[in-house]
Amino acid sequence: MKPTGRRLRSLFLVVGLSMFALTGCGGTGKYIPVLSPQGPVARSEYYLIIWSFALMMIVVLGVFIIFFYMLYKYRARPENKDYVPPEIEGNARWESIWTIIPIIIVIALAIPTVAVTYNLVKPPKVDAASAGTTKSEPITIDVISERWKWVFKYPAQNLETVNYVVIPAGQPVDFELSSTGPMNAFWVPALGGMEFNMPGKDLKLWLEADKPGTYDGRSAQYSGVGFTNMTFQVLSKSPTDFTNWVQQTKQSAPPLTKQAQAQLAKPGSVSKMQFSSMNPQ
Repeated sequence: MKPTGRRLRSLFLVVGLSMFALTGCGGTGKYIPVLSPQGPVARSEYYLIIWSFALMMIVVLGVFIIFFYMLYKYRARPENKDYVPPEIEGNARWESIWTIIPIIIVIALAIPTVAVTYNLVKPPKVDAASAGTTKSEPITIDVISERWKWVFKYPAQNLETVNYVVIPAGQPVDFELSSTGPMNAFWVPALGGMEFNMPGKDLKLWLEADKPGTYDGRSAQYSGVGFTNMTFQVLSKSPTDFTNWVQQTKQSAPPLTKQAQAQLAKPGSVSKMQFSSMNPQ
């Protein structure tokens, strides 16, 4: 096979594998959470991904069409082996075209990106028109990244969990993000994008799950030797099951003690934990 043929074959293979990966399915039947949104935030970001991919494919296809057209039109042939192209300095029409097209693509990408980003800054408000529906006010959960574990505090419920968080399905959740160690990034791919946990800062991220289920989360920011263990689970329950879980945890879980809090503050990994209070006793 000629070198040009090998290069084209490799290029087609890379493009084909990339498109297969973007379908969200692997050989083992697993799915890519980012491409399988399970909530309104993730769904909005998913549409941005698809729109960005569509624009990218327009550019790629345009380049390929021009590339193969030029290969065919100006290929070497016996009748033109002595052809010498004329000297050309500039072409106002074509220079305008290849300047305007990127501007249009950037605008087409920027407008929906800015719109979605601003719409996702805060959870939707429950107004009078939605009163009496199943839509509920957001609940607040504080997320603290320790080294190397995740601590979740429920101010309204006076509960604390470690390395897992329980949320009501169909209800927005306001996550208040901070850190007591190095900077981390809180990320639940199936529910939405990520946000940083920074010492001395109180950053916000709201997410919502459409239905009950279990979703994997992790740190998306390298923070030291225990970074690979900084994973957690989001357990989405129906509102009734969430209320029952709160009551059961208050009755069965031990209160947070100073010793337990000191253990959480030490660098290292721990298993899932739950406490019936937020403040150490």
